[in-house]
Amino acid sequence: MHVDSKTVLTLQEVMFRTKLRKSVRIHSKTLYNQGLFILDVAQAPWGCATWPAYWLAGFTWPDDGEIDIIENVHSNLSNQVAWHTDPGCWLTTPGNFTGIVGSTNCDGYVNYNKGCGIVDQSIASFGPTFNEKGGGVYAMKWDDMSIDVWFFYRSAIPRNILDGLPDPSAWPLPSASLSNVGCNIRKYFKNLMLIFDTTLCGDWAGTSYSVVGCPGSCEEKVMDPHSFENATWSINYLKVYNKTVINTSYLEANTGRVQLAVLSRASIGVAFLVFLALSF
Repeated sequence: MHVDSKTVLTLQEVMFRTKLRKSVRIHSKTLYNQGLFILDVAQAPWGCATWPAYWLAGFTWPDDGEIDIIENVHSNLSNQVAWHTDPGCWLTTPGNFTGIVGSTNCDGYVNYNKGCGIVDQSIASFGPTFNEKGGGVYAMKWDDMSIDVWFFYRSAIPRNILDGLPDPSAWPLPSASLSNVGCNIRKYFKNLMLIFDTTLCGDWAGTSYSVVGCPGSCEEKVMDPHSFENATWSINYLKVYNKTVINTSYLEANTGRVQLAVLSRASIGVAFLVFLALSF
């Protein structure tokens, strides 16, 4: 999935929107309500004037909520996780995460829709260094307790992810987490689709263009197709898992008891999560 890096545009075409550079936006047909989302990325877009994102949103914004898992602009090196909601949802700090807190008010109607966010401390979680190191895995766990996001370098992906039996309880602290202590997760996040896109200029990349050292103007950058040779999404896989109820009656055969258990981790060789196919 890549931005057009061949077509030459004139400044007039860009300024007056008479001809636009083709970019990328795809979304899932499925709407999600909680789950464990594992994305293996080989390459993500970067470069002046680009604003790539891997995120979730609903049809009614911000009522249904928005979760930004991968997002930043230009050639920044650190990923920013953010949440946007109706009024009343707050990011509590300190919390069980390793990232650096920005805004704590998730209200999409204030602060120019900045939302609440946390920046990953890794300088290889976004941009050119991320790609040079072969990308990595982004994992997001969304349940009633919290929305947690992890980033794993290619060389540090947990074994249970590689084996197809992901177990967040065995992972280190997430880089970002929105807790139900300050935000009713079930109330503020519902019926969300998965989205990949790459915006050119726009509200964030356009307004920040001149202050990050990019040459000329954002519109002038969009003219040149060579500016977007690195504006590519290359995805190895995206897997969505969900908790399921497992009948454990066979374990109680000798006692005559039958029980249903919601397993929160892999146990006795039975995966606690069911793979859900993603249809774009």
